[in-house]
Amino acid sequence: MTDPLGGFSAFGVDLAGIRRVLAAATTWGADDADLYFEHTTGHSVGLSDGAVNRASLSTDVGVGVRVVVGDQVGYAYTEDLSLEAMLGAARTAATIARTAGREVPPVVSGRGTSPSYYPVGRNWEDVALTERIPLIRAWERAAFAMDPRIQKVQVSLADADKRVLIVRADGRMVTDHRPMTQAYVSCTAASGERTESGSHNLAARDDLAFYTADRQDRLVRLAVDRAIDALGATTAPAGEMTVVLAAGSSGILLHEAIGHGMEADFNRKGISIYADRMGTRIAPPGVSVVDDATLPGARGSLNVDDEASDTERTVLVEDGILKSYLHDRISARHFGVAPTGSGRRESFRHPVLPRMRSTYMEPGPYDPEEIVRSVERGILCETFGNGQVQIGAGDFSFYVRSGWMIEGGQRTRRVKDVNLIGNGPDALAGIEMVGNDLVIDEGGWTCGKDGQGVPVSQGMPTVKVGRLSVGGGQG
Repeated sequence: MTDPLGGFSAFGVDLAGIRRVLAAATTWGADDADLYFEHTTGHSVGLSDGAVNRASLSTDVGVGVRVVVGDQVGYAYTEDLSLEAMLGAARTAATIARTAGREVPPVVSGRGTSPSYYPVGRNWEDVALTERIPLIRAWERAAFAMDPRIQKVQVSLADADKRVLIVRADGRMVTDHRPMTQAYVSCTAASGERTESGSHNLAARDDLAFYTADRQDRLVRLAVDRAIDALGATTAPAGEMTVVLAAGSSGILLHEAIGHGMEADFNRKGISIYADRMGTRIAPPGVSVVDDATLPGARGSLNVDDEASDTERTVLVEDGILKSYLHDRISARHFGVAPTGSGRRESFRHPVLPRMRSTYMEPGPYDPEEIVRSVERGILCETFGNGQVQIGAGDFSFYVRSGWMIEGGQRTRRVKDVNLIGNGPDALAGIEMVGNDLVIDEGGWTCGKDGQGVPVSQGMPTVKVGRLSVGGGQG
């Protein structure tokens, strides 16, 4: 028989206890309150030099209690799901938020229903180590077989089953099973005195069936190709030039330089450069940006957000016009709009913040090769590392692992270790062409904010930006 509390009955949690905890949380009144239960089991296995050098099993369980009065949030958590410990956390949260709020009746009236954007055929906790090790050994063998210049290979497979139960003081109660998996291959190649490395990873909210033969081949092949390509790559010349962002992982620039500025807490506080731009043009016609929680199996997708709001496909920029921010319940109440299902937290130890889920630019009319041919002198950026952005001003700096110089409309030579420097709003306004080849990147991206990391997805079609500053030495 299915547990209506999502498996938490096994820890002694029941409805009567939940009602008592909510009553304690709202003792002095509140504008909002919720309980967020979480139980996660995780596995990881790694291999290097032909030997398994890491295998781990982890478990984590607890509950976070949140009390909201106006903009004041009281938050406390406990790893002990006994009634006494949960009541203590509720009293602490209520004390932190203690102000004259309105009374919220602590009731649990019924379960909400949610869609299923990541159905699970087989739990990761049911996949034995004897299945995992042959899988990663096959990746290692395949990498060595692809090119004799490959000298070292490291591979890993990590996964988790996270189960959450969210109970709100307004009576809504939802459960969600959130699978996650990530595979990683890193290769070191050598030619003469030169040694270079390359890697690739895949991630999804999915089960073992995610690793189709095609995905496994791409995982290994791209890691090998990147290491081999780096052997012949040079640095790029520095200066301002046209930049073409390749489809896929270039979405990191969209995520960092633009997406964070769309998160509603930054706009509610007047920090974001977009705080007074709602309804105005911030990009050329034909540029549309979406943050979507509903992509099937995507790392950033959610059936329900972490405060039990329905998730959705949120259009942030439509044909160049700013249409929406990303809202949790606090910011939605402030702006007088509905939540967008963007309230997220790293774990039960963390409060909710408005966060991105899967952020991407919608495709345009141009063939990607037509975009390259239109560039007289510039750089094509293919794979990205991390970047930095100032939310207020929108200034950014990104590390590009690999790409191409474009000269006379042709790719002429491989380049690596490039820095892109610019301003997010200026880059958005400077888009000249948008390709028809949108790719949602399947990498294991994690977004950091206020000390919390949450899984996200991102994507881009091929995009031409008129001018950005490029730093990479002399080539």
